[in-house]
Amino acid sequence: MASDASSEIRQGGCACGRTRFEARGAPKFVANCHCASCRRATGASMSSFVGFKSEQVTWSGEAPAIFASSPGVERRFCSACGTALSYAGEKWAGETHLILGAFDDPRAFTPTAEAFKEEALDWLK
Repeated sequence: MASDASSEIRQGGCACGRTRFEARGAPKFVANCHCASCRRATGASMSSFVGFKSEQVTWSGEAPAIFASSPGVERRFCSACGTALSYAGEKWAGETHLILGAFDDPRAFTPTAEAFKEEALDWLK
């Protein structure tokens, strides 16, 4: 029997396993972000996100720590190991953007969009 995308459950979490998340249903988008803020928050040359409606995402284990990285923006991470886990901002109210690499099976998602491409590092353009 084929699985219905609306009933799919994807799980993930931090490197030490203390903070976990679950995303139910189909994501709104899968995209790479090239902005300087995301680069700093994740320590990567770009960040890949899987966007869900916030009500599709639940947290378990140790609650993630929250850092207000700029006005109206909250980034969640594990307070024990520091793994970046999510982004939420006023610009996309009601959404939680989970870090693609934090999923147990990140191969389940393929980015189809580029955000802030004008800020991409020259060697990524």
